[in-house]
Amino acid sequence: MTGQRAREWVPRPRDPESEQRLADAGIDPLLARLYAGRGITRPEQLERRAEALERPDDLLGMDAAVDVLAGALARGERICIVGDFDCDGATSTAVAVSALRAMGGEVTYVVPDRFRFGYGLTPAIVAEAHEQLAPDVLVTVDNGISSGDGVTAAHERGLRVVVTDHHLAPAELPPADAIVNPNQPGCPFSGKASAGVGVVFYVMAALRAHLRNEGWFAARDLDEPNLSDLLDLVAVGTVADVVPLDRNNRVLVHQGVSRIQAGRMRPGIRALVEVAGRDPGQLKASDLGFIVGPRLNAAGRLEDMSLGIRCLLAEDHESAKSLASELDGLNHQRRSLEADMHDDAVEALADDPELADRFGVCLYREDWHQGVVGLVASRIKERLHRPVIAFAPGDGGTLKGSGRSVPGIHIRDVLDAVATRTDGLLSRFGGHAMAAGLSLEPENLAAFQEAFDRAVRDLAAPEALTPRLETDGELAPDELSLPKAELLASGGPWGTGFPDPLFQGRFRVLRTQVVGANHLKLWLVPEGGDFEIEAIHFRGAPEGEAPTLDTVDLAYRLEVNEFRGRRGVQLVVEERRSSGD
Repeated sequence: MTGQRAREWVPRPRDPESEQRLADAGIDPLLARLYAGRGITRPEQLERRAEALERPDDLLGMDAAVDVLAGALARGERICIVGDFDCDGATSTAVAVSALRAMGGEVTYVVPDRFRFGYGLTPAIVAEAHEQLAPDVLVTVDNGISSGDGVTAAHERGLRVVVTDHHLAPAELPPADAIVNPNQPGCPFSGKASAGVGVVFYVMAALRAHLRNEGWFAARDLDEPNLSDLLDLVAVGTVADVVPLDRNNRVLVHQGVSRIQAGRMRPGIRALVEVAGRDPGQLKASDLGFIVGPRLNAAGRLEDMSLGIRCLLAEDHESAKSLASELDGLNHQRRSLEADMHDDAVEALADDPELADRFGVCLYREDWHQGVVGLVASRIKERLHRPVIAFAPGDGGTLKGSGRSVPGIHIRDVLDAVATRTDGLLSRFGGHAMAAGLSLEPENLAAFQEAFDRAVRDLAAPEALTPRLETDGELAPDELSLPKAELLASGGPWGTGFPDPLFQGRFRVLRTQVVGANHLKLWLVPEGGDFEIEAIHFRGAPEGEAPTLDTVDLAYRLEVNEFRGRRGVQLVVEERRSSGD
């Protein structure tokens, strides 16, 4: 099967008792229904004030990290942040640099070039940082938990190392001076879904509290930094890294998005939103992953993420706007490259139909770009509803792979199973449930393809490979209104693990029109209603021609559409079926 696998529309299960409990607490019945379908059982789980955040001292290793950093500040030592080349890594670096400088620290940063150094705190990046920046302390952000060799190399040069990370820990932890990672063994912190930027934000909060108690700011006539000023960065990194929006992450994202909507954001974030042609006041949490995240990620995918970090650290609008324009240009290049590589992948599936029916799918082209293979893997994963790894040539003759998975199949566990069963097959791998990266010798590709497929077969429950689209059921005609759309917009933040409300229903089609190259606009009458409502189905007219439609079943989102100062309600179509399909 080489086409899009048809998804079964399934109403999201919800607990009636929780729904009633939420409604009894004064929550709108529609929102109570949605929250109950997302695992909310008590009203206090919906608290979005900053005071509801988990405590920093619940993170294992926090005291040791604070001791290292406070000591470095007291001795006037140079601290170097070792970042990562994705959006989470860029925002994490900006949070650490901004906070430590505001606390009086001498701070530099380095970001591994993915094409020269690969991921994480490698001995090579330690050597470069030591020779060029002469630090006393290295602080990893969004990486480091698998960097035992790099930590050892740093210690051999007399450097102390603080690891802050959120990725799953290997069997043997690196010998760092401090490790803060909610996913390391024995850590009681409940926010296991934290992104790297959330973890380093907590480290900075704990360090500030320690310095405050020591009288640091008063003794040096320093203004105590307001770390809430960093929450726009935390929101962007958290959403862009596609981590689940558990209770703690929802608080962080809500606080950051609220600041952006109110115009209280750093110049770099404002500039990135402006080059995308968007109004900050109208941004939703999910927009951060589609508007800001890709423009930052484009730098790390195609060139050097330091461009993105400079944008985030810019102190004035003009310099931020110039950097944001460069990032926007890179993003256009990335989109073109991704489209070509996606076409190559679809062609490969058409040429080899058995490939698409594997449980675990591997794709490779020698002319693919290693910075974009993760995006191709993601798009083919959506097409096939299978774990997919896309490979491209890397430096040193190795292949660089990036994988994406589907709910219910933990791709890092799959790779761990492959590594355990076939000693020496994988050069290096890491990641989490839904995404992973790996290195492979070219001569091992065919063996890995077979081993990956077998491992997925062994670990995957059959239902995990059946594509399903969970909906929140139907809306009554009188609920297809602007007040309800505004209610849904205010009820988030919605996102990974706390998905945007998605409804299904039947509509009579009055007329259609193609807008842009291949988007389909529809004018509809809901079943049981007597009024007209507009809908947009992005890429709903792939041939550029409006189809002839009579009655359709839609899976859709109910959204506010603001156009030329007018606010109205609009359905955004996720999937469309002619009635009777």
